[in-house]
Amino acid sequence: MISFIVPAYNEEHELAATLSGIRAAADGSAQPYEIIVVDDASTDATPEIASRAGANVVRINRRQIAASRNAGGRAAQGEYLFFIDADTRIHQAHVSRAIAALEAGCSGGSAWVAMDGLVPIWGRMLWRGLSVIYFGLNLGAGAFLFTTRRNFDLVGGFDEQYFAGEEVYFSLGLKKLGGFKVLREPVVTSGRKLRMYPAKHFLRKFFGVIIRGPRGVRSRAKLSLWYDGKREKRSA
Repeated sequence: MISFIVPAYNEEHELAATLSGIRAAADGSAQPYEIIVVDDASTDATPEIASRAGANVVRINRRQIAASRNAGGRAAQGEYLFFIDADTRIHQAHVSRAIAALEAGCSGGSAWVAMDGLVPIWGRMLWRGLSVIYFGLNLGAGAFLFTTRRNFDLVGGFDEQYFAGEEVYFSLGLKKLGGFKVLREPVVTSGRKLRMYPAKHFLRKFFGVIIRGPRGVRSRAKLSLWYDGKREKRSA
């Protein structure tokens, strides 16, 4: 069975489309599956939307993406675990090719990521450059990660000492167990952060985190790009 795990905080404007995409992708794979939405202290209609879509809702109160993914991993019943962000769209090829990679002996994997909608030119250039470097290093994006139950347990899940960048350490842990496959077919995730913030503000915050390194992501205090909770107002 496949377990799709979706961490969510105040995602009422994105979640319904994400869950619909997961169902369409999973139905095309002809394998049994479950969808788990981990609601991490939402104050909007996120849990209700998840329930109406038939997802199993797990509630936590941590405001931490690593903790949310781990809670979903612990609740999952499937042999294959897919971690998909609440603002990310996948299709059937991502599921079938990920499972083929796992059955071929890969320890896990991810996919390239494309942004939805209109994104400022500075944002497109930044994302393009970062993608070439990041995926060139064969690392997984938090928007879409897959592995097996066994390997998830072997690496100890996502490291909860980190409030951002936990997908890097998760990828490195899986790579120690075997091949790590990054699919060339991109998943599509929201470009809202690149639309909502001025270039100067975004770049200062983003590169400030990179410069500080691991110590800079062990607290959410300076991670407003990830944790300020701002959302685009779009219909669910």
